Amino acid sequence: MTGKSMVAFGLLEALASRSDRVGVYRPVVKADRARDYAVDLLISHPAVDQTYDDAIGVDYQLMLSDPETAHERILAKHRELAARYSVLVVLGSDYDDLANPTELAFNAEVAANMGAPVIVVLSGLDRSPDQLAALAAVSVSEFSGHHSTSLAVVVNRADPGSLDAVREAVSAKLPDTLVSAIPENPVILAPTVQELKDAVGGTLLQGNPEWLERVAIGTVIAAMSLPNVLSRLTENCTVIAPGDRYDLLPGLVMAQQSGTFPSLSSIVLTGGYDVPEEVGRLISGVQQDLPIITSTLSTFDTAVSIAKSRGRLTASSPQKLDAARRAVAEHLPIPDLLSALEVSRSEVVTPMMFEFELIARARGEKKTIVLPEGDDPRIIEAAESLLARGVAELILLGEENTIRAKASQLGHDISEARVISPHDEEHVERFAQEYARLRAKKGVTLEQAREKVQDVSYFGTMMVQMGEADGMVSGAAHSTAHTIRPSFEIIKTKPGAQIVSSVFLMALEDRVLVYGDCAVNPDPTAEQLADIAAQSAATAAQFGVQPRVAMLSYSTGTSGTGADVDKVREATALVRRNHPHLDVEGPIQYDAAVDASVAKTKLPDSSVAGRATVFVFPDLNTGNNTYKAVQRSAGAVAIGPVLQGLNKPVNDLSRGALVDDIINTVVITAIQAQAESDRLDAAS
Repeated sequence: MTGKSMVAFGLLEALASRSDRVGVYRPVVKADRARDYAVDLLISHPAVDQTYDDAIGVDYQLMLSDPETAHERILAKHRELAARYSVLVVLGSDYDDLANPTELAFNAEVAANMGAPVIVVLSGLDRSPDQLAALAAVSVSEFSGHHSTSLAVVVNRADPGSLDAVREAVSAKLPDTLVSAIPENPVILAPTVQELKDAVGGTLLQGNPEWLERVAIGTVIAAMSLPNVLSRLTENCTVIAPGDRYDLLPGLVMAQQSGTFPSLSSIVLTGGYDVPEEVGRLISGVQQDLPIITSTLSTFDTAVSIAKSRGRLTASSPQKLDAARRAVAEHLPIPDLLSALEVSRSEVVTPMMFEFELIARARGEKKTIVLPEGDDPRIIEAAESLLARGVAELILLGEENTIRAKASQLGHDISEARVISPHDEEHVERFAQEYARLRAKKGVTLEQAREKVQDVSYFGTMMVQMGEADGMVSGAAHSTAHTIRPSFEIIKTKPGAQIVSSVFLMALEDRVLVYGDCAVNPDPTAEQLADIAAQSAATAAQFGVQPRVAMLSYSTGTSGTGADVDKVREATALVRRNHPHLDVEGPIQYDAAVDASVAKTKLPDSSVAGRATVFVFPDLNTGNNTYKAVQRSAGAVAIGPVLQGLNKPVNDLSRGALVDDIINTVVITAIQAQAESDRLDAAS
């Protein structure tokens, strides 16, 4: 197995950030398989709107028996798909490894006939760097001999300790080809608990059925006393225990609950024994989610069957998909590949495209984000996904045993996260001294500071202020005021910013708009409104939205009078004076800002009217209601509020935030932290 489907999945996701019409094509499939798992994986991606039959070409046997007819059918299907999709991800046959000369030649001819550039994927398993270099050279030469261009060679499943040696060896043979090496990844290759259950003919005795799709990495055979079993546990392992060792079961369940031992994926009880009623009552009252599976096989046969189980990348396992995304993002030169493929950015920007691009940007330069509400189940679930995708380094605030125990109980792997107690004496003392210094003019004593900084919002803000974290995201369990008040006291506003304000990034069906201020300032003055406009334009540019600013009012141009419209008129004049490079229009009504036909009538000479991207509302009442109305009525994805104007990034969550909201906000905060680093580097 080369792991080509993983590379294809990662490339597809990168392409989905550039195009709203991505298709999949597998020219050759094996008819003796019910369905091609690689095709199933790719068409399951939310960016792909395609049926299985629509994505496949001819049967493998036709390729062998009548290559000419196979080529004709393959190319006819390709022309049909190319007319419907702006970009296609095409998977070569490669059932018997790329070293097969006949199959390699066929793939080369197909690629040449399609005019499709090639990414050659090789398995690094049990191959030395020199062997891989030779195989890569032969493969690229074969494609070149059939007039097909090889853009890159990807060595997948490489020895983690030999990545540099592999890249150097292959690059020496192919100096004009992009070369990358992706290490063997145990999460992607591991079987799921469901696959283990099937392998042993097991029955789910107890536990959450959703956990059956989680990965099982390694096994521990519990043929010794409980202390010795516990000392051998590893993260996400499966424990195989004789079914009549009832003494082990409560101990393993308690270990899962404790947070002081690695989290298990499942327990398999062998021998077909029934769990005594008393033991069953005990464990059912302690833990409900960890799968406990019974099998009639002996302990030896169970271990052998599980050892033979092999996993593959499928859409049903979020853990595997996140691991694949991270592996490709960290080891494949995606920007260089997209540039070589000459994939132009679509003018249409869907919510999914926007999300993929933001995640890719956050991964580009990892930042450390602190999450003060570390024991909230939503935070824990979001943390697992963020860590698995490699989006950011995370610090969770809270008591370590409590948080890790809750994560274990919920089945979430947060082993890569740091957990820090807000009562940690060393941190409290340092933070208190700095907070007392910052607030000395307000009469804050050191003793008062010690008490204050143990509040999670203050503790997290002090971590950002003192450089131990690059940004903070909070508010899932606290009010907006509780989240951002410490920032006003400690981090304060950027030079040149009058106030702290906010925007929502509104991802509509075909574009992204910026709405501000919808969360912080109830009734800004003209000067504050101008500041909000400038900040919102800067935020828009930061997230890839070309700023064209509409200063909204109930009147357009010079048609209206009154204090409210005069405030907007004055604010617009201030923006034009202080930021002459900005495209800004105001006062302007919402319809004139977004509808070209209305704009042509009301403001025919405006560069903003009819095509505005940044909308500045005159007050919080208007802004908050408008963003919620658009979110609900237009089905827009509202990302935010994104706070702006602070010296360092801190963002607030709604107390009703979903896990996806938390993930998006952390990603946004990481990108803001990147921009802040760039600003400081430029200033120095």
